[in-house]
Amino acid sequence: MTATSESINSSVVDAAKTKLKEEGWCTIPNVLDPDRTKDALDKLWKAAKESERQGVDTFMPKLDPNASNVRVFYLLERDALFRELIAHPTAVEMVKSVLGENYLISNFTANIARPGSKSMGLHSDQSLVVPDPWKEPWALNVVWCLNDVYFENGATLFIPGSHKWMNRSDVPDNADQLLRPFEAKAGSIIVMEGRVWHTSGANITVDADRALLFGYYTAPFLRQQVNWTAALSQEVQSSLSPQMREWLGLNVTANTGKVSNLHYLADQYGKGKI
Repeated sequence: MTATSESINSSVVDAAKTKLKEEGWCTIPNVLDPDRTKDALDKLWKAAKESERQGVDTFMPKLDPNASNVRVFYLLERDALFRELIAHPTAVEMVKSVLGENYLISNFTANIARPGSKSMGLHSDQSLVVPDPWKEPWALNVVWCLNDVYFENGATLFIPGSHKWMNRSDVPDNADQLLRPFEAKAGSIIVMEGRVWHTSGANITVDADRALLFGYYTAPFLRQQVNWTAALSQEVQSSLSPQMREWLGLNVTANTGKVSNLHYLADQYGKGKI
């Protein structure tokens, strides 16, 4: 079974959409079966090694306190599996429930929290790319859990209800005390609206990794975090479907989105009036 052929019960997805709309996040279990999850984890470690071979750092000092956090970038270039996951039907359905029919794939990265890793800075993904006020959700993360994720092994920490904060001044001084972990089983996805304030958790275990893939989608008028034209080889680009090319902004029109409900002026306001 391939990643793109797996499907989830519609009632589970509908419940997840409701929770996402109301609470800013949701979890959907069993999106990938155990074999597929292990395959993704194996390919992630291969991607990390290939990144290092190419001179792409997997430790980002400006993001993480130490090298126990392994960052892997440009996943769409590394393996076809990651290109399948970013377009997985369940992920796409959840993205459309927030961003609508038109959106862009802004980034797809991995964060592996190894024992000893610490928390990065508190942020919301939308606050990094859009100035306040944040009145609408213009960004969304689909987080793929390749290990069981729990507090002790560095689960992403979030602040419940923070997707309702519209200004940076709404972030309270005791924000660090409000953090709670996203916990999920391997093979699950966690969907997190772009206005949710969060940070990576510290891995306080002795020998348990926590590997997550972050598919970051945004409204079509926002500049993508990755220039996919430069990041993807010609071989990969030539293999992409028309839909994927549009999602990645590889066509001439790039991130202008699609115009809808536009008609001739006379049709809009009535013949004979114009």
